[in-house]
Amino acid sequence: MAAPAEPVLFQAVCTPPRSLTPRAFRVLAGLLGLAGGVVALLFLVLGAWPVLPILGLEVGFVLALVALHARRSARTVEVVMLTPGRLSITRTDARGRREEIGLDPYWARAVHQENPAHAGVLLLESRGRSVEIGRHLTAEEKAALRRALAEALAAARRPDFDNPQLRAG
Repeated sequence: MAAPAEPVLFQAVCTPPRSLTPRAFRVLAGLLGLAGGVVALLFLVLGAWPVLPILGLEVGFVLALVALHARRSARTVEVVMLTPGRLSITRTDARGRREEIGLDPYWARAVHQENPAHAGVLLLESRGRSVEIGRHLTAEEKAALRRALAEALAAARRPDFDNPQLRAG
């Protein structure tokens, strides 16, 4: 993402929760390997040794799918950036595709529609357009993002008159 020409007044980076660390992946691989080994030993004792290669392929396939999912979900990110002239939402999905949406910050407002069944919906509304942000966040995180963004938008709308003649000194 290129640096904006204007100063950044607010920036939030939203990513989906990722609980599978590299260490957790190694533990999962070890547990799957151990379980596969116990089942393989059972089949070997029963005399069904032709099943062993298929069992090994299944364990490898499961680990490959988990690793692929973890790698692709690491790319998913949403960046909300506020500059004096633009409020932009840049999304990158798991396939690496980018989408950028721009709104007028003067007319924008953040709305959190709460729903007890799930985390609710956090919307940015501006001049009849509505964009959902923070899809991967919890209800508390959405509420905190709404508050912070509302404060940043209010500060961006507030005029700042800097007259050097009125400064003390």
